[in-house]
Amino acid sequence: MSTDKKTPETERTPQEQTLRRPIQIAGVTIQPRDASEVADLPPVAVAPTPVPVEGQRCGLVAIVGKPNVGKSTLLNALVGQKISITSRKAQTTRHRITGIRTEGASQYVFVDTPGFQTIHGTALNKSLNKTVVGAVSDVDLVLFVVEAGSFTTADAKVLALLKPGIPVLLVANKLDNVHRRGDIAPWLQSMQERHAFTEFVPMSAKQAKDIERLLGICEKYLPEQPWWHAEDELTDRSEKFLASEMVREKLFRLTGDELPYTSTVVIDKFEEEAGRTAKRMLRIAATIVVEREGHKAMVIGDKGEKLKRIGTETRVELEKLLDAKVFIELWVKVRSGWADDEVRVRSFGYE
Repeated sequence: MSTDKKTPETERTPQEQTLRRPIQIAGVTIQPRDASEVADLPPVAVAPTPVPVEGQRCGLVAIVGKPNVGKSTLLNALVGQKISITSRKAQTTRHRITGIRTEGASQYVFVDTPGFQTIHGTALNKSLNKTVVGAVSDVDLVLFVVEAGSFTTADAKVLALLKPGIPVLLVANKLDNVHRRGDIAPWLQSMQERHAFTEFVPMSAKQAKDIERLLGICEKYLPEQPWWHAEDELTDRSEKFLASEMVREKLFRLTGDELPYTSTVVIDKFEEEAGRTAKRMLRIAATIVVEREGHKAMVIGDKGEKLKRIGTETRVELEKLLDAKVFIELWVKVRSGWADDEVRVRSFGYE
């Protein structure tokens, strides 16, 4: 077996990257360019290397935990802007959401993840778990979020995913729900026996002073290196993605626990036009996908009132978030069994 290693694309010279080796494809041969072809090619653009700025820090901070433990609420509070949807329905977050906060010389790149799924083995849940595992594999710090005073089997399964060598903060969230604060000390001691946490942070994501304290703790773990994003960036997700998530949030909030979590949203149109009375005008068309006809009727509501309210609340929030005049159309379609169909799950934007 040959031990020769291929030179990574990023380590080859621009000329080497331009040249092609012969490729055999079922009787077809693509020959390499000759010298005259290479001479006629435009110069290869090389991305500029970030210029280090003394004192700057930047790093990835993953937020992990079981479903419905408050991860998205925590992310929004840390960023100072709503970029991840929230609801009381478990499994609301389905994607890796990146939130960026630049404070002083430090830039925090927070990664909110779906809650790790331990019950159902659908194609959708397998996709969500793959997202969680990928998010914790290459970060500078992990925030392991649990409810203060509680530790369940679901918490334990998430904890088992964390790799050694990466510092982990135990974020004991929802501290305001603990009536006897004296019970926290023995609980923290029992948690230390479960994992070598770097630090304990009992807190409430709804308290501004707790968020500032957590930011100060996280800063110590950010490597000294140039920022990855502009100072005013809040997320690396597109406005189209944020629109789909906002529709899904209103869908979950307004249907309560009656509608299965397998419902999803697909953006069919996202167009920007010059506004007459506003700086920007967005026209959005979205499809809410459900698994049964009964679910479709539930989303539409009596005389279409439920669907109309979902659209209205989405429009109001998007106008505030995107600083634009928004027109939105919503449709509802039935796609039976989509959550257990790997091809369809991927077609709806899941990894």
